[in-house]
Amino acid sequence: MAMQKTKAIEVTGITKKFGAVTAVDNVSFDVFEGEFFGFLGPNGAGKTTLIRILTTLLKPTSGRAAVACCDVAKEPVKVREEIGVVPQAMTSDLDLTAYENMDIYGRFYGMPERERKERIGHLLEMVGLTARANDLVATYSGGMRRRLEIVRGLVHKPKILFLDEPTIGLDPQSRHAVWDFIRRFLESDSMTIFLTTHYMEEAEALCSRVAIIDSGRIVATGSPDELKAGIPGNDIVSLNIGNLSEEITSALGNLSFVHKINIEDNAVRIYVESGAQNLPALMDAVRSSGGKVLSAAIHEQSLEDVFIHLTGKSMREEEAKKVSFLIGAGAPQKWGR
Repeated sequence: MAMQKTKAIEVTGITKKFGAVTAVDNVSFDVFEGEFFGFLGPNGAGKTTLIRILTTLLKPTSGRAAVACCDVAKEPVKVREEIGVVPQAMTSDLDLTAYENMDIYGRFYGMPERERKERIGHLLEMVGLTARANDLVATYSGGMRRRLEIVRGLVHKPKILFLDEPTIGLDPQSRHAVWDFIRRFLESDSMTIFLTTHYMEEAEALCSRVAIIDSGRIVATGSPDELKAGIPGNDIVSLNIGNLSEEITSALGNLSFVHKINIEDNAVRIYVESGAQNLPALMDAVRSSGGKVLSAAIHEQSLEDVFIHLTGKSMREEEAKKVSFLIGAGAPQKWGR
């Protein structure tokens, strides 16, 4: 008989409204102890609002959420004692050193001095900041500061770590450095991690299970492989077609190996079996229907394709919106975003 998994986070019917705007719409899911769980969706989908509810910064309009076995609305102090939070906005003090930033955090949680020193030294070494531990954070690069933000949230050894868009605004090299640190840390610790991101590659690289959220609602949950397996066809062929017409899309859709077609402007995304093998037949169908293929590309399915399949739209990476210092992330634009 399989052992029952222990729930680290339990969310049931959570809804959050700001006036007439529904930011989170009747969301339910569980996260198990030791799991790396990802919340994937575009900017404005409700990810930050939900993470603010789970970390006791916002009260839900309706529904219930329990984090580390405590109700977030009824026992917020107990929840805060068990969690670590790395918000989107960088909050480390620029006028303090890295060590001082982490030391203050440890003091907030009542950690003894000796334990603080050992823990801070270990974490700074893990992220390659030991040599810069006594430098002001104002002298740090964006990637260094982001690594500091993450380890600061780990000083007090939380049971659950919340990472809200942890690599937003970083260049690809810095982003991969953060991923490598998170992976190394997981190898030495069985902590539960809850990640929000709009980077598809990030969710695929890190998460054991992913919930895809769009317009405040969860549209699918599963491991990255399970979600990709749910899409018909094993390849996506993208054709840029001149003179695209209904006749052309109809001809493509009638081919036996074509499972589904999505159209964006003049680009046609075709879900097929054996894309490379069947590409000549696709191009022939376009030509015989009076069209011209301007360019063609083939790729294996990704979480981006899952999102498009489920919602009918792509999830383009956007620049992070500036967040009001007073209101913070989680409020809709008309309240300050």
